[in-house]
Amino acid sequence: MIIRRKTRTLYVGGVGIGGQCPISVQSMTNTDTKDVQQTVEQILGLEAAGCEIARVAVLDTAAARAIRVIKDQIGIPLIADIHFDYRLAVAAMESGADGIRINPGNLGGEEKIAKVVVCAKRHQVPIRVGVNSGSIEKDLLKKYGYPTPEKSTALIESAMRNVRLLEKHGFNEVKISIKSSDVLTTVNSYQELSKITDYPLHLGVTEAGGLIAGTVKSSVALGLLLSKGIGDTFRISLTRDPVEEVRVAFELLRSLKIRERGPELISCPTCGRTRIDLFGLAEEVEKYVQTMVSPLKVAVMGCVVNGPGEAKQADIGVAGGNGVGIIFKKGKIWQKVNEDDLMRVFMAELKKMEDDGRKKLT
Repeated sequence: MIIRRKTRTLYVGGVGIGGQCPISVQSMTNTDTKDVQQTVEQILGLEAAGCEIARVAVLDTAAARAIRVIKDQIGIPLIADIHFDYRLAVAAMESGADGIRINPGNLGGEEKIAKVVVCAKRHQVPIRVGVNSGSIEKDLLKKYGYPTPEKSTALIESAMRNVRLLEKHGFNEVKISIKSSDVLTTVNSYQELSKITDYPLHLGVTEAGGLIAGTVKSSVALGLLLSKGIGDTFRISLTRDPVEEVRVAFELLRSLKIRERGPELISCPTCGRTRIDLFGLAEEVEKYVQTMVSPLKVAVMGCVVNGPGEAKQADIGVAGGNGVGIIFKKGKIWQKVNEDDLMRVFMAELKKMEDDGRKKLT
């Protein structure tokens, strides 16, 4: 059983972070924030996948102003990601941002930070102090050296220096992230940070990579931390469609039995008995179940020889054969279908079960 580290609670819009609140899943758009239509479309796609908080890059005043229009068309809280220009942080909050992510050390000094804090207090907007290995102040690097798994002092001290700066101005609606592209540095840094502060922690591995490398690195680092009760919210950072980040995030939470959203998908790794396009079938089913909320167990198996047997606990499953496939429920054959019709019939029954499940949930 995982025992969560005790932290303060803050709210990003209506989503609680820290305390006893569920560990929340975040992602970030890769659109030009000024392009409202494209940004909204991407966030709605993230919402459908289960994303609970979205972040957008604010590079200029036009992007900050776009936040108001974007927020009117989405249903989840929106965070503005700010670097270097404190005026953009203020403008984003004035436009309705539910939270901001900044590195206070690069906003131009304490006087400018004070203006950000005044605005954050006025609009009741929490601030994430986000420090990466590549954004540490020069004096800390000179004193402590570049962060490594053995010594992450510079990363931690940079974060806490900036937190203390916010506290100096009477602000403590804060969450902290200290990210590295190195897995062990990330893990050890968060472990040490969690010993000295009770602020909520946002987890992530920065610049993790593409689908395979990014998923592995993020899952190892965040899995280790979450299993120790460390972490209140997180993002899986991938060089992919942001929806993929959300899919990986929820599978990670499911694997640790922390949270479950929608169906569990099981599928076989294929072997010489496979006579259908199992990869395509599994991918199409996987995409669909990401939009589902019913807690079903769904199986996609490669052959009829042992599909129902190996996946007999599945609420519904499909197994392919040579020109024919079967759809089974709880290990028993429900229907035999020609291969050309297999996907259509299976998806129709899966949708029916989802609709029935939604009715029960409401």
